Amino acid sequence: MIPTAVTTDPPDIPRLKGRGTPLREQFFRLSLWASLAIGVVFLAGLLTYVVVEGWPRLNPKLWTHFPDIIDPSNAGAQSAITGTIWVISFTALYCLPTGVLTAIYLEEYADRDRWWNRAVEINIQNLAAVPSIVYGILGLGVISRGLGFGQTVLTAALTLSLLVLPIVIISSREAIRAVPQSIRQASLSLGATQWQTIWRQVLPAAVPGMATGSILALSRAIGEAAPLLLLGGLTFITFNPTGVHSQFTVLPIQIFNWISQSRTEFTALASAAIVVLLVILLVMNSLAIWLRNHFTRRW
Repeated sequence: MIPTAVTTDPPDIPRLKGRGTPLREQFFRLSLWASLAIGVVFLAGLLTYVVVEGWPRLNPKLWTHFPDIIDPSNAGAQSAITGTIWVISFTALYCLPTGVLTAIYLEEYADRDRWWNRAVEINIQNLAAVPSIVYGILGLGVISRGLGFGQTVLTAALTLSLLVLPIVIISSREAIRAVPQSIRQASLSLGATQWQTIWRQVLPAAVPGMATGSILALSRAIGEAAPLLLLGGLTFITFNPTGVHSQFTVLPIQIFNWISQSRTEFTALASAAIVVLLVILLVMNSLAIWLRNHFTRRW
């Protein structure tokens, strides 16, 4: 007699497709969609109001004329636009190399077992959440008065650099950390030094994330008004900066000045300046998207 194999049926596996979605999951998903819809609707309404309000003043006078308190119809924001470009350019010049080099050191060279490296990492993460007005106080007390730089483009750029530097460091570290370790190991095994591996393999692969984080950090800096007001940024300037030691004004300060005026003509000017500031932000974010798509590598 030949023994027959005993077969056992596999245990029943619960199927999720045939079952309805739990009520709590449906409620949570509905809450997420409602939150997204509320945010988008309010943002669209705000943008529509700003564009409609400032449309009559969106003409070449806005960027070719200087501010004018007496005649709002002839006023422009040339000095504020030029000052914004000066300040954000030097902010990028100061904070981006420092932030990227700090991220390379902390991610590739620093020994995490040493207490001072851990203290530096914790402080960088904490500084990213410090209110911007605190950096304004620091810039006023140390940079403007302590170092004697005064109310200049250099003071504003250094203060904003301190403001966004933790964001640049954190985003650059995340981009470097996202590069697979196998890339580093393969480069080192072929005889490359650690710096050659970082310069030729790690950094090119980390450029998309680093560029995106850096430009988003600069986008935050370009819209800051509180630290610059505390630094003594002038609200009425009828000349363009000529160097880092020139006095300045920027679009957020100019918008604040026009909103503070009692005449309704200045409200249209402020709305038009807000549109210009939004356009600059969109250009910067578009550049970040282009860099990310252009340098992205598939592993």
